Amino acid sequence: MNATQNNLISLPFPSLWGLDATIAGRPIIRGKLNINSVSGNNVTGTANFRGTPIPINGTWNESSKQIRFDSPYASFYGQLTLFDDALIRIRHFILKGQFIMKPPSLQAGEYGDWIATTETALTGPAIYTDAFPPVGAFLTSNIHYDNGHRNIGRLYR
Repeated sequence: MNATQNNLISLPFPSLWGLDATIAGRPIIRGKLNINSVSGNNVTGTANFRGTPIPINGTWNESSKQIRFDSPYASFYGQLTLFDDALIRIRHFILKGQFIMKPPSLQAGEYGDWIATTETALTGPAIYTDAFPPVGAFLTSNIHYDNGHRNIGRLYR
């Protein structure tokens, strides 16, 4: 049984997300975020910006919908929001927050903003319809277009 279907955990896993990061409003990098596991409040996965998966480890707070994770080069903090599009039967998952670069990155000490998105099929009634996703939700979904096939964050199960 999928965790998002039984409403025990709202952060889908395993899942693939499009990721976009900016510093001072300038895009610095796009990539993919894999959330492999959410166990208790621990999150594990990888971030892939240049073809090499980089391990991430962090925490997930289900009650506040907040995530925090570290890679060897940056620390990320963010908030999950959900948006159900009943017309196309899609549930959008949007993680949005800030990060700080850390050594050994050449940008150590610099702060920025990030957004990551994924989606699943909407299997029941639309629940999360209060807000429209930010433009970044649609921009990051383009990262998932591989070999002409739509692969937007589908759960691996």
